[in-house]
Amino acid sequence: MARILAVGIGALDIINEVEGYPPEDAEVRAVGQRITCGGNATNTLTVLSLLGHQSCLAAVLANDFAGEQLRQGLVRHHIDLGACRIERQGRTPTSYICLNRLNGSRTIVHYRKLSEYRFSDFVGLDLSAYDWLHFEGRNVQDTRNMIDRARKEYPELPVSVEIEKSRPGIEVLFKGVDLLLIGQDYARSKGFTDPQHFLLAMADRVGDCNMVCAWGAGGARVQGRHGEMYLCPAYIPAEIVDTLGAGDTFNAGFIDARLQGRGLKAALEAANYLAGRKCAMVGYEGLALS
Repeated sequence: MARILAVGIGALDIINEVEGYPPEDAEVRAVGQRITCGGNATNTLTVLSLLGHQSCLAAVLANDFAGEQLRQGLVRHHIDLGACRIERQGRTPTSYICLNRLNGSRTIVHYRKLSEYRFSDFVGLDLSAYDWLHFEGRNVQDTRNMIDRARKEYPELPVSVEIEKSRPGIEVLFKGVDLLLIGQDYARSKGFTDPQHFLLAMADRVGDCNMVCAWGAGGARVQGRHGEMYLCPAYIPAEIVDTLGAGDTFNAGFIDARLQGRGLKAALEAANYLAGRKCAMVGYEGLALS
């Protein structure tokens, strides 16, 4: 299988399960709690590892107790941390998540006090060791420099970028990549209410690139670099248990399918199905089962 490097953040998720989402100023009892690894790049790598790939993380990890918990969790999922930087100052990014058992929805409060992964950290990596590079759309200028380095030195190395939400200047990451994985939060921030019209409007801005826009229960669309467009309805399981990380699972499923040589339509179907299966289970471990 492939060796994949993802650049982004690692976080610790503290997940409280409740019978229904509490109103403001209420006190409710959690019916379940778990602490696990989180962060977009980390979640995507976890799923890719379960699918049999060699997952490698490039992130900043804090030198605190939570950071040790995070590192142990990543190692348990066979994620290589050799490209990470350990920061002696700062605290591990932590997401406090309220998971509603009634419908599987999740509400996240995220705390972060840690520096970003820099181009100076990335420049010493041997990119010839990887079969795919994946970037979270954050820390915009440094990420742009990382992409430019990869394009210049290894033009055949596939590069994907996740655009989850709108950030200042994030549009500079649209050029020079093979795959844009765009979330509906970004599309909605630009005034769009469906993925088809959004991708059509984006086509002139990104150039030679495949674009995917997942829309949750509304399904997902892909627009190829040659103008082809495919729609795939969402795969909705009989019972939705946990939607946390469904988008990251979708991204992993699409990358996995492309690494297997599947076409855009087949990759979209595989990603939708994997994300739907994830919503029917707690965590990711069951995704490894056929």
